[in-house]
Amino acid sequence: MKKNHLKYWLFSLIGLFVVCESPLQAQLYASADFDSKYEMLLSNPGVQIEATEAINKLYNFKFAEADAEFRWLKYRYPNHPMPYFLMGLAEWWKMVPNTDDTRYDASCIALMDTCITLAEKLYDIRENKIEPAFFLAAAYAFKGRIHSERKHWTRATVAGKNALKYMEKCQGKSELSPELLFGDGLFNYFAEWIPDNYPLLKPILWLFPKGNKQLGIQQLEKVGNNAFYTRTEARYFLLQIYGYENQYAKSYDLAKYSWETYPDNPYFERYYLRSAFVRGQAAEAEKIANSILTKIDKGMPGYEAVSGRNAAYALAYYYNNYHRDIPKAKEYYQKTIDFATKTKSFTSGYYLSSLISLGKIAENEKDFTAALEYYKTVVDRGEKKSSQVKEAKEAISKLNKTRREERRKRRD
Repeated sequence: MKKNHLKYWLFSLIGLFVVCESPLQAQLYASADFDSKYEMLLSNPGVQIEATEAINKLYNFKFAEADAEFRWLKYRYPNHPMPYFLMGLAEWWKMVPNTDDTRYDASCIALMDTCITLAEKLYDIRENKIEPAFFLAAAYAFKGRIHSERKHWTRATVAGKNALKYMEKCQGKSELSPELLFGDGLFNYFAEWIPDNYPLLKPILWLFPKGNKQLGIQQLEKVGNNAFYTRTEARYFLLQIYGYENQYAKSYDLAKYSWETYPDNPYFERYYLRSAFVRGQAAEAEKIANSILTKIDKGMPGYEAVSGRNAAYALAYYYNNYHRDIPKAKEYYQKTIDFATKTKSFTSGYYLSSLISLGKIAENEKDFTAALEYYKTVVDRGEKKSSQVKEAKEAISKLNKTRREERRKRRD
């Protein structure tokens, strides 16, 4: 990737972190007589409730119902970018369970483009440009995120540059509302986290103020507890951040609460499973894993192979190590492999660990040929320095030694 492309790709990500809350902080005027030149959709509680219901449906993956609500908002406010952004946000959330899924790219980008067109018109006629700048920064940031996911670096560069331009007009407004604190919190955390985890990007980040991870976490927690529109987005990022910071108790509590709030959101249910599994909440994790696999079988929105491999692996682990039901363990390890194959996740820990576990089971069953094949697949497909490849190589060496000793015994 060229240096300038990398820079604006980074800007597009930070732009997304900082401004993606903007449409969710907008309250709507109940009056259909919206004067786009002067009025901001910022204060009417009645339409706030209307918009919130639609947003809640979005987060619970009831996209058809949410879309009907958003289209009603579009009908009432045809010249405002907000309804189009929310519709685009719904398309983005369809990708969240598996960002490799490209089916929603075109529709998401088209809706963001319409949002941009309308926001530009507002920007040109308004004296107070904060609201249209919010939508412009957010829409460009989401476009940059999609293009960077697809490695379309030139398009990501253009979108990121535009997101940065409008983002700079929106920053530092957190004293007005806990909603606006969301952007400051994300910026504070990731401005420190990115250079710590991607040292090659340090020369680029001199353009930004220094971050403060602990302050960022505190700010996001405040938003998650007190904000009205941005609290779910804050919790979405906090789940990731708690994982980065090894704060497993917080991750468990937040994931459980988020899933209880949106029980058909596969992203939150998957995080709930992970955190319960890591904390040793075996009965709970087993129940969640079965729930995920049932929803996959039913074809529920967003429940697909990424969540499937997590759930299948958890069940395989419990059947193998707790219940001592080897046939069931083999079944679920194989399901994990099948789900990983669907997403071509051949270097994922779930895939490689399942192969190793099946290799060990095959060894115990004296099926050395099958065991060797499992271990060789790990070596062939895993990353060279990964712990799984190291373990597989050691297992192959040990297995070859065992087979030589058995052949010698048979000769004797």
